Amino acid sequence: MKIVSVVFSLVLLSFSFSLKAQTKKVLADKIIATVGDKFILRSDIDNSIADYKRQAQGQEGVVIPSACQVLEGQLIRKALVLQAEKDSIIVTEDEIQNAIDSRIRNFLQQFGSKEVLEEVAGRSISQLRDDFKILIKEQKLADEMQQKIVEKIKITPTEVRAYYNKIPVDSLPLYESEVQVLELVMHPKANRDVEEYVIKQMMDYRRQVEAGINKFDQLVKLYSEDPSSKENLGQFNLNRNEKNFDPAFMAGSFRLKEGQISAPIKSKFGYHLIQLISRSGDDAVVKHILRIPPISNDEINETKHFLDSIRNLIVTNKMSFGEAVNKFSDDDGSKFTGGAVSGRDGSTYVNYDQLPDKDMVVLMKTMKTGQVSTPQVYTDDRGRKTVRLVFFKDRTEPHKENLKEDYNRVAARALESKKTKSLEAWFNEHITNYYIFIDPEYQTCTEISNWTKVANAIIKQKTY
Repeated sequence: MKIVSVVFSLVLLSFSFSLKAQTKKVLADKIIATVGDKFILRSDIDNSIADYKRQAQGQEGVVIPSACQVLEGQLIRKALVLQAEKDSIIVTEDEIQNAIDSRIRNFLQQFGSKEVLEEVAGRSISQLRDDFKILIKEQKLADEMQQKIVEKIKITPTEVRAYYNKIPVDSLPLYESEVQVLELVMHPKANRDVEEYVIKQMMDYRRQVEAGINKFDQLVKLYSEDPSSKENLGQFNLNRNEKNFDPAFMAGSFRLKEGQISAPIKSKFGYHLIQLISRSGDDAVVKHILRIPPISNDEINETKHFLDSIRNLIVTNKMSFGEAVNKFSDDDGSKFTGGAVSGRDGSTYVNYDQLPDKDMVVLMKTMKTGQVSTPQVYTDDRGRKTVRLVFFKDRTEPHKENLKEDYNRVAARALESKKTKSLEAWFNEHITNYYIFIDPEYQTCTEISNWTKVANAIIKQKTY
């Protein structure tokens, strides 16, 4: 069984809006495949391909999977779901709702507003949530089952070398010059008088709502500095066990009674005014207004002066850059990586176009390896004035892939290859355990030949 790349990662959930297939099923729609009690419609395949095409618009070199490849992915997912149910793998409602919330936020960001999304989808947000629920549950069950199958698979250095040695020399990838960069990030703290002024403003917002002068939603539109507020009016679905939200924000939310508005709560993002909309056990729906106290040049210069003193400790070898990051960085994620900038594949060696912002690209052009920059002021992805030190640790020359410089990349590919083979072996062993039906229209697909053999064997048994 050939498990192509779009399948190994499992097929993307296809919520194609261009066809509006959620509201209109064409008459030609029919069941084209079955795995156990799970069926696949022709529209599932058509919608998936349409969704791939929509996502690929404006991108060059994107290969759209064929109907046969999409069907293969659908068959694999259905089988994994059946096995997950058999093995009593559980996906909680909280996990499903969090995934739905994330999906809705992504679509809102993509389409710009709730109104445009609903117009394109031909469905209300509430209806989309209902549509997504079954599909997301299936995807999560399949993900969990796949992880269970491959979770114990490891790769040894000997296997990595054997995998590398099988690659034809003329097929080895060429890498451009790459850089290894570390950064120590600090957010200047606002003057206390400015913070107090912002707090007083937020207390006035609360008074307006409690006095019936203004509605909370209107104040969100007018004053919130959370970029997502335009999309969701400051609303979040929370679960007490989530780790993605700021602890102060979570604690403040769950102290409230329904309808109650908090006093201003300080988090790492700024000050929040939180209103509890509803709560059920560990789940809560809240709305919030975020205000970020403005930073003056005095606070920026104070942070630059502090970071300059840290730089002196680093360049005189009294403190390593990693120690400084762990002790002083305001970026929580950096403390686990020593401040390393990583690429999309997790590598700490990146191309210049993978650096986090243009300011860093310009800076790197002026630095030499081993240098630590003076404190640099830049604007982060939340629009905040931020100060950082940048350590230009290393640079590679353009080269053909080799185990000395690219071992981690090769090892990652070797591990994925080993997992793919393990999945193929698992399916070859288990596929005969399922009732399989493949419509004659798709039986010429070479990608699903193993599935077709099982399906035809079942039909043959029925005829005797």
